[in-house]
Amino acid sequence: QDAGIYEFTMGTTGAKVKGRYSFIYVHEGGEWMIAHHHSSVMPEGIISAEKINEEEVRNLFGLWNNALATKDPKQVADRYSKKGVLLPTMSDVVRTDYAGIVDYFTNFCKLEPQGEILSGDIIIGTNWAQDAGIYEFTMGTTGAKVKGRYTFVYLFEDDEWKI
Repeated sequence: QDAGIYEFTMGTTGAKVKGRYSFIYVHEGGEWMIAHHHSSVMPEGIISAEKINEEEVRNLFGLWNNALATKDPKQVADRYSKKGVLLPTMSDVVRTDYAGIVDYFTNFCKLEPQGEILSGDIIIGTNWAQDAGIYEFTMGTTGAKVKGRYTFVYLFEDDEWKI
């Protein structure tokens, strides 16, 4: 018997895949032959589904809204995934990286916005969820209200839900 861990390098992509293996050998007709072979991907490489329900998805907006209340643009930007995309409510500049998201919220947070979801629909998939609808911000500095469409697509990344 032989058991352990091996690694394959895929010839077309160069990707490496680790697996557990076991071989059981028998001596037949003067030769060692494989009687049984088992191989499986390492459990650490399997991404399991992170459960979330509609209430929990909606509460993710509350975490983002609470980050806005700190007036710290970095705390807001920290709610976004590594590859998060921000289509801002009050800007026509798409933000696709952390620095760009911080830049937008640096100015937006100065208005002391607090958001409220007026209506929305939630879709849940494996390790992602979408919350889309209409929200409204009340600007703490002026009392002005700004209504807009929103779509938050959440991903489960590094053990937490991110936009």
